[in-house]
Amino acid sequence: MGEYPLHRMLSLLQIQTNMASPLILLLVCHLGWPNYSMVLFRYSCRLYKRLLLSSLETSSINVGIWARNIHSSAEGLEVTYEYGIKKQTMHNHGVQKLHQSANDEDCRRPHIPVMVNEVVNCLSPQQGQHMLDMTFGAGGHTTALLQKVTDITVYALDRDPAAYKIAQQLSESYPKQIQALLGQFSQAETLLISAGVEPGTLDGVLLDAGCSSMQLDTPERGFSLRKDGPLDMRMDSGRYPDMPTAADVVNALDQQALASILRTYGEERHAKKIASAVVQARSIYPITRTQQLASIVAGAFPAGALYARKDLLQRPTHVATKTFQALRIFVNDELHELYVGLKIAEKFLKPGGRLVALSFHSLEDRVIKRFLQGIDVSEKSNLNIRQKIRQGQKNYSEQDVEEFSSEKSNARWTSIQKKVLTPQAADVQENPRGRSAKLRAAIKL
Repeated sequence: MGEYPLHRMLSLLQIQTNMASPLILLLVCHLGWPNYSMVLFRYSCRLYKRLLLSSLETSSINVGIWARNIHSSAEGLEVTYEYGIKKQTMHNHGVQKLHQSANDEDCRRPHIPVMVNEVVNCLSPQQGQHMLDMTFGAGGHTTALLQKVTDITVYALDRDPAAYKIAQQLSESYPKQIQALLGQFSQAETLLISAGVEPGTLDGVLLDAGCSSMQLDTPERGFSLRKDGPLDMRMDSGRYPDMPTAADVVNALDQQALASILRTYGEERHAKKIASAVVQARSIYPITRTQQLASIVAGAFPAGALYARKDLLQRPTHVATKTFQALRIFVNDELHELYVGLKIAEKFLKPGGRLVALSFHSLEDRVIKRFLQGIDVSEKSNLNIRQKIRQGQKNYSEQDVEEFSSEKSNARWTSIQKKVLTPQAADVQENPRGRSAKLRAAIKL
């Protein structure tokens, strides 16, 4: 058994059982790979699994803070990684290049904001208005707004320090129009108030969920399986050194917990098979690199299935794509952050203010859609009255029937578009990464 290079002295786990009221649980454990602490390691994983699975049932996990003390060197990680690769079969070694042609073409494209014309049209900026870009990224949408109307103020928020630096640089060109803010969606309220913005005063909010092209195109960030890099995936980068990385997750959790994450956040049908392959591989060597994990996932499938999946452009997609998505969402607590971000957007928008939300997979879109419809996002399921009757539930009343029949009229939002907007064919051709985008826009009542 290979020796795991990460020696943890303390684990602090925050699990959210309800999106509106987090429960903090402290799990103090001494984690190590050698045999002398294996018993305690297994016990802590079993306890973690029970808490994790309970939270996964409501799809409201908040990873929180996982404090760890890492004693490893780059040289040691490299030796470990090389050892792991040598243990792979020739088949796994062959798939490690991961379909470079289509993906490399995406990498060479300059950063292009997704559905920029639709975003600007839905926000409809006017002179003197105040806007909030909650995911500034490379600033494409903010720049488009300023090109449309110069006399507006944009508060540019992002949790990524790299994006924050870009916002600061752009604010030098637009000193009166852009104010850069560094933080997560859940920190937006504090940041806005500190910047002098009062609730109910914003004219428009743009919320662009998911991962940015800058993050995907930087191997050192560990988001992409195209090029090798450390298995990190933290959107906050190094701002919170104690925050768990994707490598921490795949090396610490047991098979059932990993499968639950892949199934819930990646909608992966083969979650058990992949989790089993991960656990088996890490028993020989720790998993620390992106392509190392991609190769392990590929090894769980026959050769003909590696690129059997297709994206919306009918291009082959690697079988590890959903695994990477699931780990990224879990590590960054993305769905909970999205929900909190929507609530803060509603709080700071004035009546008549506009909200534009972009999502890139069904989990994000489901949260946004239910929020705009006034449905409790933290509910496990959304049964209407007819379904309750069919399932024999007796806890319904005339009030339930009234709420069901007038659900739309009770909403706090009115839709700007009749249907969800998706990219035009020309936009997809120009920016293939935005192919799965969905835009929902609404006006606060």
